[in-house]
Amino acid sequence: MTRDELAGALRDAAYLEGDFVLRSGRRSKYYLDKYRFETRPDLLAPLGRAIADAVREHEPEATRLAGPELGAVALAAAASLESGLPFLIVRKEAKDYGTSKRLEGVFEQGERVCLIEDVVTTGGAALEAVQALRDAGLQVSSAICVVDREEGGIDAFARQAVRLRPLYRSSELRKDPANPHG
Repeated sequence: MTRDELAGALRDAAYLEGDFVLRSGRRSKYYLDKYRFETRPDLLAPLGRAIADAVREHEPEATRLAGPELGAVALAAAASLESGLPFLIVRKEAKDYGTSKRLEGVFEQGERVCLIEDVVTTGGAALEAVQALRDAGLQVSSAICVVDREEGGIDAFARQAVRLRPLYRSSELRKDPANPHG
């Protein structure tokens, strides 16, 4: 599947119009429903390949991937299968039972990790995951997302010394690219 074909498939599967409240609290006239592409093997497989390629290109020193729960876990798993790099799951908060971990998976302090994310608006949730990884002694300087909504996420990542590399910008996927914020 070419990049343009994947963009069209993502648009057809996940682009919704209406009145939506985003995690950031902002309202939008469009929504990219990540679960409509993350739960489909015909889209998840090419996304895993594209993410793995982006990691190889932009963070070749990475020894591990990481995906914040819940949305990015399927993407991190697909990219892990494609790249051969193991991955971590970053919980929103440490569980209060069992091992009480915030990070699930095996790692060693000092390893370089590339964060994988689905859709980035302001970067809030993903940057919380970056901080959790750093708090555990891991190095994070790059993140790959499927879609950047172009609403400040890249700048927010940059302020935390993380380079966000989107596979697509929302303007490439929207049906009305002349209206950038829906």
